[in-house]
Amino acid sequence: MQWHQIRSPLGFRKRKKIVGRGRGSGHGKRSGRGQTGQNSRAGRGVMMAYEGGQMRLLRRLPKVGFNSKWPTEYQIVNIEALNRFKDGTTVNPELLKNQNLIKTLRRPVKILSDGSVSKKLTVVAHRFSKTASESITKAGGKVQLIGNE
Repeated sequence: MQWHQIRSPLGFRKRKKIVGRGRGSGHGKRSGRGQTGQNSRAGRGVMMAYEGGQMRLLRRLPKVGFNSKWPTEYQIVNIEALNRFKDGTTVNPELLKNQNLIKTLRRPVKILSDGSVSKKLTVVAHRFSKTASESITKAGGKVQLIGNE
């Protein structure tokens, strides 16, 4: 078999809908756009969340709180996961990345207190929860903050 002998399977190519070619075609007069109105005209059509001149729901609801456009998203590591390291190890973001406990070094790391730690570790991270830092120091380890975030 050669290239010029290959045929597409039946129904492979869908025919483009031809509109506006008279009433006999079935897509004449208003070309499948319904009656007259904003959506029957060329161009954008109705904007999302538009309510026909009524005040939009988004504007009717009160503004609450503050949402930053660029929130600081911390990568979470629970202290239970730190038990895999040996005593006296300095646990930093690079080591956490090598152990696949965090995904990237570009985002800051926060240590949370889910579980318990039984090793004496020096943990270096951007943030610590209060109970996580207490349980690390109670186990005989140290807590070090990175930067001034």
